[in-house]
Amino acid sequence: MSANDNRPLTLRDVSEASGVSEMTVSRVLRNRGDVSDATRQRVLEAAKELGYVPNKIAGALASQRVNLVAVIIPSMSNMVFPEVMTGISEALEETGLQPVVGVTGYSPEKEEKVLYEMLSWRPSGVIIAGLEHSDASRAMLRASGIPVVEIMDVDGTPVDSVVGISHRRAGRQMAQAILKDGYEHIAFLGTKMAQDHRARKRFEGFTEALAKAGVEIEDREFYSGGSALVKGREMTKEVLERSPDLDFIYYSNDLIGAGGLLYLLEQGVKIPQDFGLAGFNGLNLLKGLPRELASMDACRHEIGHTAAEIIARRVEEGAAGKPERVVLEPKISYGDTLRRR
Repeated sequence: MSANDNRPLTLRDVSEASGVSEMTVSRVLRNRGDVSDATRQRVLEAAKELGYVPNKIAGALASQRVNLVAVIIPSMSNMVFPEVMTGISEALEETGLQPVVGVTGYSPEKEEKVLYEMLSWRPSGVIIAGLEHSDASRAMLRASGIPVVEIMDVDGTPVDSVVGISHRRAGRQMAQAILKDGYEHIAFLGTKMAQDHRARKRFEGFTEALAKAGVEIEDREFYSGGSALVKGREMTKEVLERSPDLDFIYYSNDLIGAGGLLYLLEQGVKIPQDFGLAGFNGLNLLKGLPRELASMDACRHEIGHTAAEIIARRVEEGAAGKPERVVLEPKISYGDTLRRR
C-alpha cells in the first residue's frame, strides 16, 4: 500500500504486512480463538505500524453488540459528572469496554434523542443519570435487552439496576444537623426544581424533617442559568433583604453556597456563630475558601465505579442477570459554617 493511497485499510493489508492469513488477523484483533503469542504480537505490531483500526460495526453484525457502554448524563460543565466519569472509566479500563458519553442538558426530549441514537449503535450496556425519564425513554431502556444502570438517585423505581444515594434522606440528615446546632430561622436557595429532580428530593426531605421538629422554611429562592457563584451572592443578598432575621441558609449545591459565603463574609457576618450555611456535593475545589463550607459528599466517584462494575460483570457473564440496587451513604462534612453543639 503506497503512502499516497487514501483507501481504507483492510484485514488483507494487515495480513500481507504480518505474513499470516486474514482469518488469523481477525482472530487476533477480536481476541478470539487459539493464536500463538508470537503470531499475536506480529499481527498487533503490523496493525499498529499501518494505523489499522478494526471496524467494530462490521464485527457487531454477527454479535449484534459493540464494546461500548452508553453513558448518558445531563451536563459535563457541572462539576459533579466529571468525577462520575472518572469512576466509570477506571472500572472499565481493563475490561475491553469503552464509555461513550451523551449529554442531555436536563431535557427529557433531548434524553430521548440521545438514547435513541446511542441504542442504535447496539452498545453492551447503558449507564444513565437519574430515575425520571419520559415514557418513551423508559420503553427504550426496557426493550434494549442490555444491562441498564441508573445512577445518582435511589428514590424511585428503576428500570433495571440502580446505584446512588437517597436524596430525601440526605435532606433530612442535613435538617437534623442544622436543628441540633440550634439554628431556627432557615431559608433554602437552589435550582429550579422542575429541572433538578435530585435537588427537589433533598428539599422535600429537608422540609419534612424541619416540619417534624415544628420548624418551617422562612424563605426560599430559585435560579436557572448563569454563574452559580454569582447567583449565590445575588440570591443570598435578596433573601436577607426580605428576611433579615434568618440565621441559616441551606443551598442545593456547593457553588451557590460558596457565592453566599463570600457575600456574607464581605458583610462582616460572624460565621458560624451568628449565621450558618451548608451546601451539597462536597466539592474539593472549594476547600480553599476563607471558611470551609459545610456540605455532604454525594459519593460521585464511587457511584460511577460501581455502576460500571455492574455493567462489566453482566456483560462478562453473558446473561441478563438480576437487577442490583446499591445504596451508598453520604456523610456530612461540618466544615467551618456549622457550629457544633
